[in-house]
Formats: sequence, C-alpha cells, structure tokens
Amino acid sequence: MTHTFLLQPGRWKSSGIWQEDNKPPLTVTGKTVVAWSMDNWFTMITKLSIPDQSHPDITWQYRGYLEPGAQQYTFILTHSQMGKIEGEGWIGSDSVVQRYWVLDDQHKRTGFEAFHQIDHNNYRLAHSSICMNRLASLMELQFSRQC
Repeated sequence: MTHTFLLQPGRWKSSGIWQEDNKPPLTVTGKTVVAWSMDNWFTMITKLSIPDQSHPDITWQYRGYLEPGAQQYTFILTHSQMGKIEGEGWIGSDSVVQRYWVLDDQHKRTGFEAFHQIDHNNYRLAHSSICMNRLASLMELQFSRQC
C-alpha cells in the first residue's frame, strides 16, 4: 500500500485524546493540510482544538524536504506551545515515523510519533513528548482524509 498521508497533498480531519503527565485525557479534534512544491519541499499545517475546555488551540507548521524515492527526510516545525523544532522522519511500509527536538529549550524536550496507515484514507497517530528523561504527554489521533 502506498502512503497517502504526508506524501500526497490533501486535507485531513483528526480526533482523539491528549493526555499530559498526571492529568485526565482531553478530547482533541483537528484539521491538517499537506501541500507539496515542485522542488520536493512539503508543508504541513495542523490545528488541534480541545472542545469545551479552557485550553488554547495547538498549531504545528512543518516545512520539510524529501528527495524523490527517498525514505528519510528532515523538517523544521513551529509549534504554538514549544516554539522552534527540528526533526527527521522515516517512511516505512506501514508507518511514517518522526523524531523531533525542541531548539534552545532548557527542558530538553524531544518527541516521537508514528502515523500508522489503516488504509488509503485513514491513519492512526501515536505521539509522545519527552521532557528531560520522562514521558510528558501522549496523543492518540485518528486521521481521515477529506475528499
């Protein structure tokens, strides 16, 4: 199966949970737009909202580069809560995995996420952020492609 998330332009809706250290899980909904330029650069913008909560929206703005036919890529990311981030990704047969690190961060935050393909129109995301040497948050989202 060929990946559709990230590797093809598209619009995606998401829903799931976000849980921080020692707090109950919160319901999260969101939208993601992926676009590609002719010179192999991609942008991915995600906005996540927590309905009925007094928590600000979370936005991720990616810019990355992937050589044609390659399975590894790099990206930069601006995160509304963590600031400037750099990372790398690998494209596997069933998943797209990413690792990132927050720049100039006294908390030494990093993270890991895996987008697992269910079918061409659906992915599941498992995302965890790490602060120093402890897991700080967990996010599990279902992504559905919008036609």
